[in-house]
Amino acid sequence: MAMNEAHPVALECGKTVDELSDYLAADRLPYDPDIENCPECLNALDALERVGMLSRSLLEREASELPPPPANWFDRIMDVVRSEMRVGRSLPVQHPDPRVQITITEGAVRALVRSVGDEIEGLYIGRVDLDGDAEVPGAPVEVNITGTIGWDRSVLDATSLLRAAVYDALAQHTDLNVVAVNVTIEDVHGFANTEDES
Repeated sequence: MAMNEAHPVALECGKTVDELSDYLAADRLPYDPDIENCPECLNALDALERVGMLSRSLLEREASELPPPPANWFDRIMDVVRSEMRVGRSLPVQHPDPRVQITITEGAVRALVRSVGDEIEGLYIGRVDLDGDAEVPGAPVEVNITGTIGWDRSVLDATSLLRAAVYDALAQHTDLNVVAVNVTIEDVHGFANTEDES
């Protein structure tokens, strides 16, 4: 983490994760038009807000039930956030006029997949990766998603819902040739109370 502190991770627009985190901590005041009008910054702010809400929610629910998390757990979460804030590749979107070129960034596609996952109760999306030559029209692409799920949720039901919703969203908003949506549940959160109630 020292390397990140010495060399802050910056978005392509020039803003750093630390700047955006400070701006968010100040309730986005004073208003910064450079941040509020930048798609990269807005995507990063959304990711930082999501991590903050998830962290607080999990800590509140599990503080009395679980051992303390490893010392580097927040650093690992922030590493995922930093990696996913990258704009990534420019993915083509077809237009009927051959003179018009439209692209959507890989970061925007990851944000779309996250927003779909946020709609499924008890499911928290970790990482989203697009594997394949996504920048080549028609090339097969696999979407690999990691996440955690509430202990009282059905893994099969949640992952089936997520797969279907991701296929639908990507078909509606991109021209990606999605051949697979792979979901890996890496952890379970919100353990049941095992104390006897007699």
